[in-house]
Amino acid sequence: MANRVAIVAVSQNAGAESKDNFYDQAYRVVKDALDKAGMSREEIHTVVSASSDIFHGGISCANAYYWESSAAFLKPGSRQDGESLFALAYAAMRIMTGKHDTALVVGLCKGSENPENDTCTHMFTDPFYQREVGLNETVAAALQMRLYMERFGVAHEQCAKVAVKNLGNALRNPYAHKKGIYTIDAVLDSKRVIDPLTAMQIAPKSEGIIALVLASENKAKKLTDKPVWLKGYSSSLDTFNFGDRDLLNGQLKNAASRAYKMAGITNPRKEVDLAEITEPYAFQELLWCEDLGFCDPGGGGKLIDSGATQRDGALPVNASGGVLANNPYVSRGLQRAVEAFLQIRGEAGEHQVGKKVKTALAHGTHGFAGQCHAVAILGS
Repeated sequence: MANRVAIVAVSQNAGAESKDNFYDQAYRVVKDALDKAGMSREEIHTVVSASSDIFHGGISCANAYYWESSAAFLKPGSRQDGESLFALAYAAMRIMTGKHDTALVVGLCKGSENPENDTCTHMFTDPFYQREVGLNETVAAALQMRLYMERFGVAHEQCAKVAVKNLGNALRNPYAHKKGIYTIDAVLDSKRVIDPLTAMQIAPKSEGIIALVLASENKAKKLTDKPVWLKGYSSSLDTFNFGDRDLLNGQLKNAASRAYKMAGITNPRKEVDLAEITEPYAFQELLWCEDLGFCDPGGGGKLIDSGATQRDGALPVNASGGVLANNPYVSRGLQRAVEAFLQIRGEAGEHQVGKKVKTALAHGTHGFAGQCHAVAILGS
């Protein structure tokens, strides 16, 4: 069994609405990733895609539609629905069996053609008990935010500061959908969506075709002199029923601890150089930082106040702008891995951080108030 798997090339498209055909978008992004790796379609042994049937993709049997354009025709492959970082792990495990030397991971989401995110997430609910009360992801997040603020004394201003930071970081990212220089007051004075959430604290609905080329250790060293290794991975899923959960004590701690153990990390605040976190709602970046071990429980507000998570801070978080700046709902976890890869290779362009990045964390989440979490540790 092969022990190490590397990412050798990545590609992505911009998050703003595009009139380009979904099929053509997938082809161009996949072709770009293969070209960067110096590979042809025939050299890809297996394909794992992350896409959504019906709700976000609007297409039943979604992979039947884009399979040809994403280099997967007549190849052993699989499709993953839900948190897209799962697809990265599935592809890596296929290589680790020793049966495949290379794998292509593709995340697909054309937000401009999808219903509103909360129209989709409303359909995640139990049809007998939850759907009738209008529960969706933003309602769940608002309940979680209120509980977070009241239990730990986190201020509105500290939550809004996440949006100020991330949308400012996005100014340097050509792929970002939403960006700009904003004040805390501007964030708090934006339209009240569901109390206490305001519009600028909620991620947009974006495009997002993502491609990553993975290879075994021997193959990776032949393809590139800068492989980025998958050093640790884990995921964890909470119970489905919303009322059975403590919304401030979810499964991210479990996913992170297992990923850290696999990667040999004992002090994440010191050993992780950069984190790309999926924060569909601004306050969640603070909460997820706590669960990832970057600060004590309830300390997320103080962490952002300290400046540590700024692009030039000791532990940059979402130097790309994060999900608040670009939210291809289905493929956003994979996009965090792409951004981590670029930072490790020193290829993130204008949003490259000033410090040397040897170890980066990519995080993805799916479901109400972080029902499911996945963590990947990448390193040089």
